[in-house]
Amino acid sequence: MNAKRENLHDGREDGLSPLASLDLSQVQSFADLLRAMSRTAFGGRQLGEAFDIVLEMARNPDCRVVLTLSGAMTVAKQGKIICDMIEHGLVDVVVATGALIAHGLTESIGLTHYRYDPSLSDAVLFEQGYNRVYDTLEMEANLNDVEKLVRSVLEQERPPDGVWSSARICRALGARLSQLAQGPGVLRSAYEHDVPVFIPAMTDSEMGLDFATWAMSRALATQPSREGRWDPEEVFQAVPSFNPFVDLQQYARLAGAASCLGIFTVGGGVPRNWAQQVAPYYDIASHRLGIELPAPRFRYGVRLCPEPVHWGGLSGCTYAEGVSWGKFIPPAKGGRYAEVYADATLVWPLLIKAVLDELAGRG
Repeated sequence: MNAKRENLHDGREDGLSPLASLDLSQVQSFADLLRAMSRTAFGGRQLGEAFDIVLEMARNPDCRVVLTLSGAMTVAKQGKIICDMIEHGLVDVVVATGALIAHGLTESIGLTHYRYDPSLSDAVLFEQGYNRVYDTLEMEANLNDVEKLVRSVLEQERPPDGVWSSARICRALGARLSQLAQGPGVLRSAYEHDVPVFIPAMTDSEMGLDFATWAMSRALATQPSREGRWDPEEVFQAVPSFNPFVDLQQYARLAGAASCLGIFTVGGGVPRNWAQQVAPYYDIASHRLGIELPAPRFRYGVRLCPEPVHWGGLSGCTYAEGVSWGKFIPPAKGGRYAEVYADATLVWPLLIKAVLDELAGRG
């Protein structure tokens, strides 16, 4: 038995925050539920704290919020949540994987994803034209229709100075989707609300492959017919007029023009790192160019991701670690961050529903 300790403290006297048992009889809304969860523990408290921070970002008129997205969120039927966030002004910039945007395009042109039947082998799925994403199926025929849309836009639109970037092609696709009005979609909502969408790893996606094969078809059309017999060395020479540094500089300008920055991250990966590196970019540019550029560091951050920190990947990297890189304002200087270690499909709908209800006065 431990020796008797003297001078035992009372938590309230030391300024500690008391917890409270979750009383469902007092919960009348999603916002009520998340506020109550913020006074519990573990993942529930994390989600409740995330709710408070998202509300503060939304109510700060000077805060420009970057939404970063990875994982198969559109295949997982979370795309309308992204649209809601855009349409209700919760985000000002979107940074995503190309796959997420491409799978979202299938919905935007009226196509469907299906539930995976575990009795079918993956070899059979391949033969039948079904691409499996865990427990969901994307049809190859869907992606062929997406390619037709991308090709049509590339054929008919011309980017500024003749050079495409991911944000430019996303805006052009959004404009076309807005005209077609066949269904809701991330790029359509982004276009209609003037929210830029960046895809840092463009070639790592169906959209990137669509872009490349379009350039190849144009190059081959200028060559004499060989009845389909081509050497790969020749076929894969064609390169589209695409410059990712146009994206980098556009994003840097957007971030630098903001007096306050927030970030809402689903998953991690390239979108998260690309978005977060803007302050270090400013820092090293200032140092190497010998000029003064005030770095835009994030003041707010909310992350929904089950990845633990101890694997060493960026998806699990904490905001505290990001402070050491100069990406975030330290909490001691006003930074506010919440990290929810959960599958986004479980907590993201609840969080955004609570935020939208609260902002609409229904909380």
